[in-house]
Order: sequence, then structure tokens, then C-alpha cells
Amino acid sequence: MPGWNATHIPDQSGRTAVVTGANSGIGYIAARELARRGASVVLACRSAARGRAAVIRLRAEVPRAEAEFMALDLADLASVREFAAAYGSRYGVLDLLINNAGVMALPYGRTADGFETQFGVNHLGHFALTGLLLPRLRAAAPGARIVNVSSGFHVLGRIDPAATDLADPGGAHGYRRWVAYGRSKTANLLFTHELSRRFTAAGSPITAAAAHPGYASSNLHSGASKLEGPTLNSRVAAFGNAVLAQPTSSGALPTLYAATAPGVRPDAFIGPRFGWRGAPAPFWRAGWTLDDRSGELLWAASEKLTGVSYAALPR
Repeated sequence: MPGWNATHIPDQSGRTAVVTGANSGIGYIAARELARRGASVVLACRSAARGRAAVIRLRAEVPRAEAEFMALDLADLASVREFAAAYGSRYGVLDLLINNAGVMALPYGRTADGFETQFGVNHLGHFALTGLLLPRLRAAAPGARIVNVSSGFHVLGRIDPAATDLADPGGAHGYRRWVAYGRSKTANLLFTHELSRRFTAAGSPITAAAAHPGYASSNLHSGASKLEGPTLNSRVAAFGNAVLAQPTSSGALPTLYAATAPGVRPDAFIGPRFGWRGAPAPFWRAGWTLDDRSGELLWAASEKLTGVSYAALPR
């Protein structure tokens, strides 16, 4: 694993991948490198203009790439359902689902379905998408993988999956955007844990793993910095992006490793070797993201909130 980089990605010919939020940053790099190794890649993006522009750019960088844009707004469950239906009508199988898209440290807001935005987009949107695409993943097994992109910032937000206000705790009055971001990233890891447990119980060969990019220069970080305004925190964040952050191409490596490297274990959490930068390696995670009961409760609540059932997977 030391020194692992994009040149080590195994041949992906004949495989199909969906990468959410692939119009820029880590998602774009992941889509490009998968396409470079022969995968047929769907860039699932909210903005049609940015998504189509990303496909044009990708094909210019990888002339033989098989890549297309498909519209997906994770803040709207109707859009998630439309994407899954459209994908199913065009592709028989799905070998790789990278749940990469996300928002970070936004002011308080709600999704089209009334969920707090960060929890709604980062967790519930991807939970619904994965469930709706599960038949396509099962058709591709063995070898199919799901990668949920989390963050080291999951430590900022422990959640109570049994809470009646799980999708909007405290409303605007009790909202703290970094805590809300941490909660959504904790949810990503709990989802991965419970998904892996259920795949094992079902005897499924699908692997679910998680990754985080470390401190990578990306639109996600710069967008969060802009929200701070001209404060000390924003200046420190801007300095970190300019001087300390690793390139986006390096930040994408943990995701690509989790998605393609042989021997990735179910429920693995892959991040940079040195925490904020470095080659991909197994990464520490808070103990509450490995709690079976919390995983079960979050799963049940997520099914109820999204209306998406994973009936084929036993508890």
C-alpha cells in the first residue's frame, strides 16, 4: 500500500461506475482515472451545465473514455428516483458506486423533502440512491463495490439514530454547521458499517467500504471557507488550502484505492497514511461508527425517512 497511486489501479475494462458529484474535485479525478483504466463512467451531477462540461473535459484528457453525464440532485428524493430509473433503463449492471458528492458547513437549510441539508444530501440522498441501485449492483456481483466518502471530521458529530428529530435536530435554533457536517459524515460511516454487516449476513459478494481524502484542496473546502466571511478562521482555511493541502489528485487516491484495490475488506475506512496527506492506508475511526445497534437504528430511520427499503438484505 505505501506508494500506491493511480497507476496501480487494476484494469477496469468491462466495468461500469457511477460517481456522484463528479463534475469537479475528487469526484472528477476519480471518474477520470477509472475511465483511463477502461471503465464506463457515469458522472452523476446536480448541474447539467457543469456535468456536461466535465464530460467534455474528461474526454479531452482521456480520448478513448466512455463517459456520460446523468442528472442527479441528492437534495431531492424525486431526482434520486428518476436517476435510478434512468440508469436502470440504460445499463443492466453496476459494478462500482462511489457516493462522493457532498456539502460542507453550509448555513442552515432544508432539502426538498424537509431534511436538514447536510444530513439530507450527504447521507439520506446516498442511502436512497444505493438502495435503488442495489439490484444493478447485485446483478454485477461478484466484484461489485460501494464506496461512501466520509471525512475525518466525523469526530465532530456523534448522532443519536433513535432521535425523533434525526433528520433535523433542533431545527434552525439548534443548528451548528460544523457539528451538522460531522453528524452527516458519522452517518456515512455507520451506513457503511451496517451495509457491510448485512451483505455478510446475506452471503453477498458486494463490498462496501468508506474513504476520506485527508486535507485536499477542493471546492468543498473553499466553499466552506467563503461562508466564514473575512474572519481569522477563513484566512487560516485559505492559507491551508494554498500551502498545506495536498493536490486534489492525491486526495482522490483513498477513494480510488477503496474502489479498486484487491483485498479491500468490508467496512474498511481508507484515508491518507499521515491523516491529512500521504498514500492510502487504513484509517482510524471513532468507536461509535462501529456500533451495531446504532447502525441498525440509523438504517431503520433512513428507510422510513426516504421511503427506500432494502428488503432483500436481512437484519
